[in-house]
Amino acid sequence: MPGIEKLPIEETLEDSPQTRSLLGVFEDDTAAISSYCSQLYQAMQRIYDAQNELSAATHLTSRLLKEYDKQRFPLGRDDEVMSSTLQQFAKVIDELSSCHAVLSTQLADAMMFPITQFKERDLKEMLTLKEVFQISSDDHDTAINRYSRLSKKRDNEKVRAEVVEDVYTSRKKQHQTMMHYFCSLNTLQYKKKTALLEPLLGYMQAQISFFKLGSENLTQQWEDFLGTIGTSVQNVRREMEEEVGQMQLTIQQMEQSCDGLYTPCDPDPAHSPVCRNLTRKQGYLYIRNKTGLVSSSWERQYFFTQGGNLMQQGRGEVAGGLVTDLDNCSVMAVDSDDRRFCFQVTSFDGKKVVTLQAESRRECEEWIATINNISKRIYLSENAEELAARVNQSALEAVTPSPSFQQRHESMRPSSKGRVGRTSSISSVGSEPSPALSVLSLDALVAPETPIQFDIISPVSEENSGQSKTVAQSGRRSNPFGESGDGTSEESEDSILHQLFIVRFLGSMEVRNAESADVISETMRQILAARAIHNIFRMTESHLLVTCDCLKLIDPQTQVTRLRFPLSSVVQCSSHQDNKRLFGFVLQSAGGRGDGRADGRAVCYIFESNNDGEKICDSVSLAKQIAFHSEMDRKAVEKRKEHDKAKEKQQEELSKQRQIEKDLEEQSRLIAASSRPANPSASDGQFLVLSNSQSEDSDAGEEGKKTGESEA
Repeated sequence: MPGIEKLPIEETLEDSPQTRSLLGVFEDDTAAISSYCSQLYQAMQRIYDAQNELSAATHLTSRLLKEYDKQRFPLGRDDEVMSSTLQQFAKVIDELSSCHAVLSTQLADAMMFPITQFKERDLKEMLTLKEVFQISSDDHDTAINRYSRLSKKRDNEKVRAEVVEDVYTSRKKQHQTMMHYFCSLNTLQYKKKTALLEPLLGYMQAQISFFKLGSENLTQQWEDFLGTIGTSVQNVRREMEEEVGQMQLTIQQMEQSCDGLYTPCDPDPAHSPVCRNLTRKQGYLYIRNKTGLVSSSWERQYFFTQGGNLMQQGRGEVAGGLVTDLDNCSVMAVDSDDRRFCFQVTSFDGKKVVTLQAESRRECEEWIATINNISKRIYLSENAEELAARVNQSALEAVTPSPSFQQRHESMRPSSKGRVGRTSSISSVGSEPSPALSVLSLDALVAPETPIQFDIISPVSEENSGQSKTVAQSGRRSNPFGESGDGTSEESEDSILHQLFIVRFLGSMEVRNAESADVISETMRQILAARAIHNIFRMTESHLLVTCDCLKLIDPQTQVTRLRFPLSSVVQCSSHQDNKRLFGFVLQSAGGRGDGRADGRAVCYIFESNNDGEKICDSVSLAKQIAFHSEMDRKAVEKRKEHDKAKEKQQEELSKQRQIEKDLEEQSRLIAASSRPANPSASDGQFLVLSNSQSEDSDAGEEGKKTGESEA
């Protein structure tokens, strides 16, 4: 190395301007060294911090790879190859993490420690000596100035001695401080070289040691392993590219085939007919939610059927929620004031009603058909769609037009000619014709040209007309909904039996033979077939009230009686054999039973209930029995009352006769008292005789009167 400049310590006592100028050069060099050393310290500190961060990150990576098996991934579980590969990588990275930790320790000892010592100890010492030297130099200058101002005329030994002592002390202090300061500056010229070279030497030795340690750990075995992993990565990348190509092709095909499905309007029915054989369906629908007493809002949700339940699920939700139970429920298309393609689902008990809206008419009809199939529990069978197809095909075949109504039923008639009668008017109706049809033609039950009423209309009977006449004569006001102003409602309220059922009106039609056992079955078949042909899904829901004197159809919203059927006019009531929720009854108008009048009509009404139809029929039968027994009890009570009245009348007659006898006896006593003589002593015996004779005469007269009165 070239020679190092020095400050002359011998010239410190002289303190010449040349010495001070050279001192300024050394001080500037010290300031430059201090600035440069600070920057180099910051750079080496960043290397050390980065190495520590790299060591911590490597250790964290190794730990995360070891915890791969403990992670719960929704996809890619039980991948043993991936797990074992990551474990091997974790082992290698863990060894590298140890190497990085050793490197961090070596950098702290060999690189950061020397430069930190130079910066914190040597450079700060130079700053401190500089401040002390400056103070001592200022004190020396002050002492010299004071000494030079000593007065020549007024010489004071004491003052002069103090000033001389002060000069001596300050000059000695400046000299000593200046010598130490010069020595430190000369030493700094050597230290700055070692302070710069030692950290770099430690850094390079630490790096060489790190690389040697890494080469010892990464053997040929790890190189082969890394080559195998690289090949696997290339294979996975190749498979990904092939899969992406297939997905792109699928996307193109879907875009071409689904172009017609983007429009919300109904597609061409010829290309996409309505499928009525579904037992499962899903898609987006709008549901109406009540926000107030009269206000409501519509919300778009994803709906799907799960078994016998209707579920809904919002976007972002993990699972769906139950909307309503579809078993034995009812569904029908409804008209909304502000929406199209709406349908309504009512639970089996009628307590929950859900209004939904589909995007198109086809979707609406498919949802209605699917819910109808689920309501019939077709989904529980093994081949649910085939069974639903057979049910729908049977409904279509039942209404296939033929040249003659008689020819349409020729093949359905059994070969036997025996007729089996029914013992009870309340029974189950089968889907197949009974043996009675072998003798009695189906044309004799229902006329071929008979119209079907799908809406509720008031029954045309003489009883209603008679009621209206009676109301008109009595001056009472009649209800336009079918309720009369007489005491019928009060009698219904006093009735023993009150049973309410939720029903939906399917239709009604006039029948020819009200007493036949198969008239309700045939009416059900024709009404259901007509609904299937004309796609009529809407049904009027009502409350059927069964009492001991009548059957009432009540509006569930306004509680107004829509129809009233006298119980005495109900000829028979029965349910369907296969679908127990279907039931019907035949209503015979006045003049149609027994008297052979031509104006009597028989109308069969068909309903669908949320409950078992047989329960409703049993309720009607029970109401008839209660009405019959009530009528018998009423007649017995009336007969008992007549007997009591006759007995009371007889008692009154006996009391009157006794009163008459008392009055006659009183009159006889008065007559006897008035006919006594003036001399009672002389004629005492005669009076007694006369009185006896008179009493006998009066008794005879009274007996004659009694006899006459009794004869009268």
